[in-house]
Amino acid sequence: MISAKLIEHIFKAASISRWNDYPKMANLVELDKQAHKFIIAYLIAKQEQNADMNYIIEAGIFEFLSRVVVTDIRPDVFHHIQKTKKEQINSWVLSNLEGLISEIEDGKFLERFKNHFKNDKTHEKERLILKAASYLATRWEFSIVYQTSQFLNDIEELKAKVEEELEDYYELIGVRKIVMNKKLARIVDLSGRLRFQKRWAQTPRIPETSVLGHMLVVAILSYFFSLEVNACRSRTAYNFFCALFHDLPESLTRDIISPVKYGVKGLSDIIGEYEMRLIDDKILPFVPEHMRDDFSYILGIRKESGKFIKDEFENRTFELGKEPKFAEGSLKMFNEDKFRAIDGKALKYCDKLAAFFEAGISISYGVKSKELLSGYNSMLEFFKAKPKIEGVDFQSVCEDFKEHFGLNRIDL
Repeated sequence: MISAKLIEHIFKAASISRWNDYPKMANLVELDKQAHKFIIAYLIAKQEQNADMNYIIEAGIFEFLSRVVVTDIRPDVFHHIQKTKKEQINSWVLSNLEGLISEIEDGKFLERFKNHFKNDKTHEKERLILKAASYLATRWEFSIVYQTSQFLNDIEELKAKVEEELEDYYELIGVRKIVMNKKLARIVDLSGRLRFQKRWAQTPRIPETSVLGHMLVVAILSYFFSLEVNACRSRTAYNFFCALFHDLPESLTRDIISPVKYGVKGLSDIIGEYEMRLIDDKILPFVPEHMRDDFSYILGIRKESGKFIKDEFENRTFELGKEPKFAEGSLKMFNEDKFRAIDGKALKYCDKLAAFFEAGISISYGVKSKELLSGYNSMLEFFKAKPKIEGVDFQSVCEDFKEHFGLNRIDL
């Protein structure tokens, strides 16, 4: 499904600091920026006619993996290089990534990656959406940087440049709505704030990752899972965006660690009920009406016996004109676009796998508190007991990860 080398590459983004030449009140990292970009891209695309969500997802992943290679080059420097050395830069990026992705889909993923760099005129709208989303995520970060940099003599010039670029994306309805501080801007802000909530908050860890960055890691894992099971286009997209938004309510409740949530009998149900109320009051009213049902479905909300319940990790379908339905067993029989199926149970595996990586990478660097060791070992036991779902072997991913990071040689 995914190699340990590619996992390592993805997590490098959690250590790439942004805005390094400016004082800032919080560490802003590439992983969080990319996660925010995907969320904004989804919101913009949903305001457009016939935007290709699958292209946006895959092209966004291509851009993310490439960005980790070139690290935090200043945008003005990077754009200048691109004007004169674009082909050479792209070739160098590809040479760095080829060995990491060549086995995915028997090389088909790599071929699409290569085609993405060609200057063709296909998917112009989707490319513009991704550029606009990247810009708005950067602009959101700049509003933080600006607060602590107003004493610098070039900050107003930079501010003017940031605002000037906005005109390039004004043809997109979603951009106009976000910039005009309409309802969509509330969702952008809520998701952006998740970069300040740290995962594993009770223990030191290297690298630190936020809830926002974690959501993107789970979404990328879900994408590679979808490729592995030959999911249809609709199922692939819904899996990705369900994973991308699965912790959005934590912008209102904060990240309640599992030992607390599940260690007290009945607490998880109380938290779930309160979460549902907060979603109803503080999230859904700010989602445009034409996409509210779809967004609720992604969040895992459905009606059962006259009562709304929320479970983002249950298998479900949502045919047009019908109510969302729980789906028992394998989703192979629902692998058609009309069902808009979500592999909720597999997304739970992806969520656990991302947490396993977070703990394991830190342990491999020598930062191994009892909480990290306990979490790492319990998830390893989970995958040993239930190694596969929908035929995809998660246990083999864990074993490859352990070998690559030298965890087989560490006393755990």
